[in-house]
Amino acid sequence: MSLRLTMTLVETVGAVPAGSSTRVPVSGPNDVETVRRWTAATGNTVLMVHPDSVEVLRGRADDPVRALSADRRPGYRLWVYTNFHCNLSCDYCCVSSSPTAEPRVIGVEEFVRLVDEAAAAGVAELFVTGGEPFMLLDIDDRLRHASGVMPTTVLTNAMVWTGARRRRLEALPRRGLTLQISLDSATAELHDRHRGSGSFERAMTGVRVAIDLGFRVRVAATLGADAGDSERELMALLDELGLDDDQRVVRRVARQGAANAGLTVSRASLLPEVCVTAEGVWWHPVAAADPAMKVADDWHPLAETIHKVRDEYRAHRIAGDVLASTFPCA
Repeated sequence: MSLRLTMTLVETVGAVPAGSSTRVPVSGPNDVETVRRWTAATGNTVLMVHPDSVEVLRGRADDPVRALSADRRPGYRLWVYTNFHCNLSCDYCCVSSSPTAEPRVIGVEEFVRLVDEAAAAGVAELFVTGGEPFMLLDIDDRLRHASGVMPTTVLTNAMVWTGARRRRLEALPRRGLTLQISLDSATAELHDRHRGSGSFERAMTGVRVAIDLGFRVRVAATLGADAGDSERELMALLDELGLDDDQRVVRRVARQGAANAGLTVSRASLLPEVCVTAEGVWWHPVAAADPAMKVADDWHPLAETIHKVRDEYRAHRIAGDVLASTFPCA
Protein backbone atom coordinates (compact mmCIF):
# COMPACT_ATOMS: atom_id res chain seq x y z
CA MET A 1 0.00 0.00 0.00
CA SER A 2 1.03 3.62 -0.52
CA LEU A 3 2.23 4.90 2.85
CA ARG A 4 1.19 8.47 2.09
CA LEU A 5 -2.32 7.45 1.01
CA THR A 6 -2.64 5.12 3.99
CA MET A 7 -1.77 7.97 6.36
CA THR A 8 -4.32 10.18 4.59
CA LEU A 9 -6.95 7.47 5.05
CA VAL A 10 -6.17 7.13 8.75
CA GLU A 11 -6.35 10.87 9.31
CA THR A 12 -9.33 11.64 7.07
CA VAL A 13 -11.59 8.73 8.01
CA GLY A 14 -10.56 8.96 11.65
CA ALA A 15 -11.68 12.59 11.77
CA VAL A 16 -15.37 11.82 11.09
CA PRO A 17 -17.84 10.16 13.47
CA ALA A 18 -18.73 6.48 13.04
CA GLY A 19 -21.55 6.16 10.50
CA SER A 20 -20.47 9.32 8.64
CA SER A 21 -18.75 9.49 5.28
CA THR A 22 -15.86 11.49 3.86
CA ARG A 23 -13.98 11.73 0.59
CA VAL A 24 -10.35 10.70 0.17
CA PRO A 25 -8.48 12.11 -2.87
CA VAL A 26 -7.12 9.52 -5.34
CA SER A 27 -5.19 9.80 -8.58
CA GLY A 28 -5.87 6.53 -10.35
CA PRO A 29 -6.89 2.85 -10.20
CA ASN A 30 -3.95 1.91 -7.97
CA ASP A 31 -5.05 4.42 -5.35
CA VAL A 32 -8.63 3.12 -5.56
CA GLU A 33 -7.37 -0.41 -4.97
CA THR A 34 -5.34 0.81 -1.97
CA VAL A 35 -8.47 2.39 -0.49
CA ARG A 36 -10.44 -0.80 -1.10
CA ARG A 37 -7.88 -2.98 0.67
CA TRP A 38 -7.47 -0.52 3.55
CA THR A 39 -11.21 -0.28 4.19
CA ALA A 40 -11.59 -4.07 4.04
CA ALA A 41 -8.79 -4.48 6.59
CA THR A 42 -9.93 -1.75 8.97
CA GLY A 43 -13.68 -2.35 9.11
CA ASN A 44 -14.73 0.61 7.00
CA THR A 45 -16.77 0.78 3.76
CA VAL A 46 -16.26 2.20 0.27
CA LEU A 47 -19.50 3.92 -0.70
CA MET A 48 -18.65 5.47 -4.04
CA VAL A 49 -15.77 5.95 -6.45
CA HIS A 50 -15.69 9.43 -8.00
CA PRO A 51 -13.32 10.62 -10.77
CA ASP A 52 -10.85 12.14 -8.29
CA SER A 53 -11.81 10.69 -4.90
CA VAL A 54 -13.28 7.73 -3.07
CA GLU A 55 -16.17 8.21 -0.66
CA VAL A 56 -15.60 6.17 2.51
CA LEU A 57 -18.06 5.38 5.29
CA ARG A 58 -16.47 5.08 8.73
CA GLY A 59 -17.59 1.65 9.90
CA ARG A 60 -19.43 -1.19 8.24
CA ALA A 61 -22.70 -0.58 6.39
CA ASP A 62 -25.35 -3.06 7.54
CA ASP A 63 -27.33 -2.28 4.39
CA PRO A 64 -25.28 -0.90 1.47
CA VAL A 65 -28.43 0.51 -0.14
CA ARG A 66 -29.44 2.49 2.95
CA ALA A 67 -25.86 3.72 3.27
CA LEU A 68 -26.36 5.66 0.04
CA SER A 69 -28.03 9.05 0.19
CA ALA A 70 -31.71 8.79 -0.76
CA ASP A 71 -31.21 10.33 -4.21
CA ARG A 72 -28.59 7.73 -5.16
CA ARG A 73 -30.51 4.63 -4.14
CA PRO A 74 -31.69 2.43 -7.01
CA GLY A 75 -35.30 3.34 -7.76
CA TYR A 76 -35.09 6.97 -6.66
CA ARG A 77 -35.26 7.93 -10.32
CA LEU A 78 -36.54 5.98 -13.31
CA TRP A 79 -35.19 6.29 -16.84
CA VAL A 80 -37.44 5.52 -19.79
CA TYR A 81 -36.32 5.20 -23.40
CA THR A 82 -39.48 6.19 -25.24
CA ASN A 83 -37.79 5.39 -28.57
CA PHE A 84 -34.41 4.75 -30.19
CA HIS A 85 -34.62 6.52 -33.56
CA CYS A 86 -33.04 9.95 -33.79
CA ASN A 87 -32.42 12.77 -36.25
CA LEU A 88 -28.66 12.52 -35.52
CA SER A 89 -26.03 9.76 -35.69
CA CYS A 90 -23.62 10.82 -32.93
CA ASP A 91 -20.41 8.79 -33.09
CA TYR A 92 -20.41 8.14 -29.35
CA CYS A 93 -24.11 7.38 -28.87
CA CYS A 94 -24.29 4.77 -26.10
CA VAL A 95 -27.30 3.04 -27.69
CA SER A 96 -26.43 3.58 -31.38
CA SER A 97 -29.44 5.78 -32.13
CA SER A 98 -29.76 7.20 -35.65
CA PRO A 99 -32.37 8.05 -38.31
CA THR A 100 -32.25 4.43 -39.46
CA ALA A 101 -32.28 2.76 -36.02
CA GLU A 102 -35.19 0.48 -35.16
CA PRO A 103 -37.58 2.85 -33.33
CA ARG A 104 -38.49 0.43 -30.49
CA VAL A 105 -41.20 2.77 -29.22
CA ILE A 106 -42.98 2.39 -25.89
CA GLY A 107 -46.65 3.10 -26.62
CA VAL A 108 -48.51 5.91 -24.87
CA GLU A 109 -50.79 3.60 -22.86
CA GLU A 110 -47.89 1.54 -21.58
CA PHE A 111 -45.92 4.70 -20.82
CA VAL A 112 -48.80 6.08 -18.73
CA ARG A 113 -49.11 2.78 -16.87
CA LEU A 114 -45.37 2.74 -16.24
CA VAL A 115 -45.37 6.29 -14.84
CA ASP A 116 -48.30 5.53 -12.57
CA GLU A 117 -46.64 2.34 -11.27
CA ALA A 118 -43.42 4.27 -10.74
CA ALA A 119 -45.20 6.79 -8.53
CA ALA A 120 -46.82 3.96 -6.54
CA ALA A 121 -43.39 2.30 -6.15
CA GLY A 122 -41.88 5.44 -4.63
CA VAL A 123 -39.95 6.72 -7.65
CA ALA A 124 -39.23 10.42 -7.09
CA GLU A 125 -38.03 11.57 -10.53
CA LEU A 126 -38.59 10.52 -14.12
CA PHE A 127 -36.10 10.92 -16.97
CA VAL A 128 -37.41 10.47 -20.51
CA THR A 129 -34.79 9.79 -23.17
CA GLY A 130 -34.14 8.16 -26.53
CA GLY A 131 -33.26 8.35 -29.43
CA GLU A 132 -34.77 11.76 -29.77
CA PRO A 133 -38.05 11.80 -27.80
CA PHE A 134 -39.38 14.74 -29.82
CA MET A 135 -39.35 12.55 -32.94
CA LEU A 136 -42.58 11.11 -31.46
CA LEU A 137 -45.58 13.16 -32.48
CA ASP A 138 -47.35 12.17 -29.25
CA ILE A 139 -44.46 13.04 -26.90
CA ASP A 140 -46.49 15.95 -25.58
CA ASP A 141 -49.19 13.57 -24.28
CA ARG A 142 -46.54 11.55 -22.45
CA LEU A 143 -44.79 14.54 -20.94
CA ARG A 144 -48.04 16.19 -19.91
CA HIS A 145 -49.08 13.09 -17.98
CA ALA A 146 -45.63 12.42 -16.49
CA SER A 147 -44.98 15.97 -15.28
CA GLY A 148 -48.35 15.96 -13.55
CA VAL A 149 -47.34 12.85 -11.59
CA MET A 150 -43.71 13.59 -10.65
CA PRO A 151 -40.83 15.90 -11.63
CA THR A 152 -39.92 14.94 -15.19
CA THR A 153 -36.88 15.65 -17.34
CA VAL A 154 -36.82 14.99 -21.08
CA LEU A 155 -33.48 14.66 -22.87
CA THR A 156 -33.33 16.25 -26.32
CA ASN A 157 -30.95 17.66 -28.91
CA ALA A 158 -33.43 20.56 -29.36
CA MET A 159 -33.17 20.40 -33.12
CA VAL A 160 -36.62 19.30 -34.31
CA TRP A 161 -38.80 22.06 -32.87
CA THR A 162 -40.37 23.29 -36.10
CA GLY A 163 -43.93 23.26 -37.41
CA ALA A 164 -46.27 20.99 -35.44
CA ARG A 165 -43.47 19.92 -33.09
CA ARG A 166 -42.84 23.56 -32.17
CA ARG A 167 -46.55 24.05 -31.42
CA ARG A 168 -46.57 20.92 -29.24
CA LEU A 169 -43.51 22.19 -27.39
CA GLU A 170 -45.14 25.55 -26.73
CA ALA A 171 -48.23 23.83 -25.29
CA LEU A 172 -46.27 21.74 -22.78
CA PRO A 173 -46.52 22.59 -19.06
CA ARG A 174 -43.65 24.53 -17.54
CA ARG A 175 -44.26 23.30 -14.03
CA GLY A 176 -42.70 19.93 -13.22
CA LEU A 177 -40.87 19.65 -16.55
CA THR A 178 -37.19 20.18 -17.38
CA LEU A 179 -35.68 20.14 -20.87
CA GLN A 180 -32.17 18.66 -20.76
CA ILE A 181 -30.45 19.74 -23.96
CA SER A 182 -27.28 18.19 -25.36
CA LEU A 183 -24.52 20.72 -26.04
CA ASP A 184 -20.91 19.52 -26.06
CA SER A 185 -19.01 22.72 -26.60
CA ALA A 186 -19.16 26.50 -26.72
CA THR A 187 -18.24 26.40 -30.41
CA ALA A 188 -19.20 24.34 -33.44
CA GLU A 189 -15.83 22.63 -34.00
CA LEU A 190 -16.01 20.00 -31.25
CA HIS A 191 -19.81 19.65 -31.13
CA ASP A 192 -20.18 19.13 -34.88
CA ARG A 193 -17.20 16.75 -35.01
CA HIS A 194 -19.22 14.16 -33.13
CA ARG A 195 -22.82 15.15 -33.87
CA GLY A 196 -22.75 16.32 -37.47
CA SER A 197 -22.20 19.51 -39.44
CA GLY A 198 -24.53 22.35 -38.49
CA SER A 199 -25.79 20.67 -35.34
CA PHE A 200 -24.18 23.19 -32.98
CA GLU A 201 -26.00 26.20 -34.40
CA ARG A 202 -29.32 24.35 -34.38
CA ALA A 203 -28.77 23.16 -30.81
CA MET A 204 -27.95 26.69 -29.66
CA THR A 205 -31.11 27.93 -31.34
CA GLY A 206 -33.04 25.26 -29.46
CA VAL A 207 -31.48 26.23 -26.13
CA ARG A 208 -32.51 29.85 -26.61
CA VAL A 209 -36.02 28.87 -27.77
CA ALA A 210 -36.53 26.75 -24.65
CA ILE A 211 -35.29 29.52 -22.35
CA ASP A 212 -37.39 32.17 -24.12
CA LEU A 213 -40.48 29.96 -23.80
CA GLY A 214 -39.98 29.82 -20.03
CA PHE A 215 -38.92 26.20 -19.64
CA ARG A 216 -36.47 25.08 -17.01
CA VAL A 217 -33.41 24.13 -19.06
CA ARG A 218 -30.46 21.92 -18.16
CA VAL A 219 -27.51 21.58 -20.54
CA ALA A 220 -25.63 18.27 -20.73
CA ALA A 221 -22.21 17.89 -22.35
CA THR A 222 -20.63 14.59 -23.39
CA LEU A 223 -16.86 14.96 -23.54
CA GLY A 224 -14.34 12.56 -25.02
CA ALA A 225 -10.56 12.43 -25.05
CA ASP A 226 -10.42 15.24 -27.61
CA ALA A 227 -12.30 17.74 -25.43
CA GLY A 228 -9.19 19.69 -24.36
CA ASP A 229 -10.16 22.82 -22.42
CA SER A 230 -13.62 22.98 -23.99
CA GLU A 231 -15.33 22.33 -20.65
CA ARG A 232 -14.06 25.64 -19.26
CA GLU A 233 -15.27 27.49 -22.37
CA LEU A 234 -18.65 25.77 -22.19
CA MET A 235 -19.09 26.76 -18.54
CA ALA A 236 -18.47 30.39 -19.52
CA LEU A 237 -21.18 30.12 -22.18
CA LEU A 238 -23.62 28.65 -19.67
CA ASP A 239 -22.83 31.53 -17.33
CA GLU A 240 -23.85 33.91 -20.11
CA LEU A 241 -27.09 31.98 -20.56
CA GLY A 242 -27.82 32.36 -16.85
CA LEU A 243 -27.81 28.64 -16.03
CA ASP A 244 -27.03 27.68 -12.44
CA ASP A 245 -24.73 24.83 -11.38
CA ASP A 246 -27.66 22.43 -11.02
CA GLN A 247 -28.59 23.15 -14.64
CA ARG A 248 -25.34 21.70 -15.98
CA VAL A 249 -24.22 18.11 -16.51
CA VAL A 250 -20.82 17.01 -17.77
CA ARG A 251 -20.31 13.33 -18.53
CA ARG A 252 -17.60 11.32 -20.24
CA VAL A 253 -17.98 9.05 -23.24
CA ALA A 254 -18.76 5.45 -22.29
CA ARG A 255 -17.55 2.61 -24.46
CA GLN A 256 -21.06 1.51 -25.34
CA GLY A 257 -23.16 1.45 -28.50
CA ALA A 258 -21.52 3.43 -31.31
CA ALA A 259 -18.52 4.50 -29.20
CA ASN A 260 -15.32 2.56 -29.84
CA ALA A 261 -13.44 4.37 -27.07
CA GLY A 262 -14.21 5.83 -23.66
CA LEU A 263 -14.88 4.57 -20.16
CA THR A 264 -15.44 0.85 -19.90
CA VAL A 265 -18.57 0.24 -17.83
CA SER A 266 -20.14 -2.89 -16.45
CA ARG A 267 -22.82 -4.02 -14.04
CA ALA A 268 -20.10 -4.14 -11.40
CA SER A 269 -18.74 -0.67 -12.05
CA LEU A 270 -21.95 1.39 -12.22
CA LEU A 271 -24.27 2.40 -9.43
CA PRO A 272 -27.60 1.17 -10.87
CA GLU A 273 -30.21 3.58 -12.19
CA VAL A 274 -33.24 1.57 -13.23
CA CYS A 275 -33.95 2.02 -16.93
CA VAL A 276 -36.92 0.76 -18.97
CA THR A 277 -37.05 0.31 -22.74
CA ALA A 278 -39.49 -1.43 -25.07
CA GLU A 279 -37.28 -4.51 -24.71
CA GLY A 280 -37.06 -4.72 -20.93
CA VAL A 281 -35.25 -3.35 -17.89
CA TRP A 282 -31.58 -2.36 -17.77
CA TRP A 283 -29.05 -1.66 -15.04
CA HIS A 284 -28.24 1.85 -16.26
CA PRO A 285 -29.34 4.14 -19.14
CA VAL A 286 -25.80 4.40 -20.52
CA ALA A 287 -25.91 0.66 -21.27
CA ALA A 288 -29.50 0.14 -22.39
CA ALA A 289 -28.43 -1.86 -25.44
CA ASP A 290 -25.82 -4.06 -23.75
CA PRO A 291 -27.11 -7.62 -23.19
CA ALA A 292 -24.84 -7.98 -20.16
CA MET A 293 -26.63 -5.07 -18.49
CA LYS A 294 -30.17 -6.36 -18.96
CA VAL A 295 -32.05 -7.01 -15.70
CA ALA A 296 -35.38 -8.37 -16.96
CA ASP A 297 -37.37 -8.82 -20.16
CA ASP A 298 -40.42 -7.08 -18.70
CA TRP A 299 -40.76 -4.25 -16.19
CA HIS A 300 -44.07 -5.49 -14.73
CA PRO A 301 -44.51 -5.14 -11.80
CA LEU A 302 -42.13 -2.22 -11.43
CA ALA A 303 -41.84 -2.32 -7.63
CA GLU A 304 -40.57 -5.92 -7.78
CA THR A 305 -38.12 -5.01 -10.54
CA ILE A 306 -36.68 -2.18 -8.44
CA HIS A 307 -36.30 -4.51 -5.46
CA LYS A 308 -34.52 -7.01 -7.69
CA VAL A 309 -31.98 -4.37 -8.73
CA ARG A 310 -31.47 -3.26 -5.13
CA ASP A 311 -30.98 -6.84 -3.97
CA GLU A 312 -28.35 -7.52 -6.62
CA TYR A 313 -26.49 -4.32 -5.78
CA ARG A 314 -26.70 -5.16 -2.06
CA ALA A 315 -25.36 -8.67 -2.64
CA HIS A 316 -22.40 -7.38 -4.65
CA ARG A 317 -21.48 -4.81 -2.04
CA ILE A 318 -21.80 -7.14 0.94
CA ALA A 319 -19.57 -9.61 -0.85
CA GLY A 320 -17.04 -6.82 -1.39
CA ASP A 321 -16.89 -7.42 -5.12
CA VAL A 322 -17.95 -3.99 -6.33
CA LEU A 323 -16.70 -0.45 -6.28
CA ALA A 324 -19.73 1.25 -7.78
CA SER A 325 -19.12 4.60 -9.44
CA THR A 326 -21.47 7.25 -10.71
CA PHE A 327 -21.92 7.93 -14.41
CA PRO A 328 -23.93 11.16 -14.43
CA CYS A 329 -26.62 11.27 -17.11
CA ALA A 330 -28.52 14.09 -15.49
